[in-house]
Amino acid sequence: PLEAAGGGRGARRAEGKRRRAGRCRGAPRTAETAQRIKRSRRLKANNRERNRMHNLNAALDALRDVLPTFPEDAKLTKIETLRFAHNYIWALTETLRLA
Repeated sequence: PLEAAGGGRGARRAEGKRRRAGRCRGAPRTAETAQRIKRSRRLKANNRERNRMHNLNAALDALRDVLPTFPEDAKLTKIETLRFAHNYIWALTETLRLA
């Protein structure tokens, strides 16, 4: 194999060479390039946050589906859902403990 012959990545590092952190030592970034990179990073961060919130809301909807609510059409807020779930689990636990 290539590793055994001394040609792999590990062999290069073993010889004392290290990978440089950051960008290449080419031409410096222009203000326009820096702005484009900032905008790209911001858009990616916004997408991650949007996906995180979609996942959180989907999980809360799934939790609402298994909690007994009265009336049936009332939608609990996020904090109400969490508090109700906590209290419901506590009540079920107490019921099992006392049974």
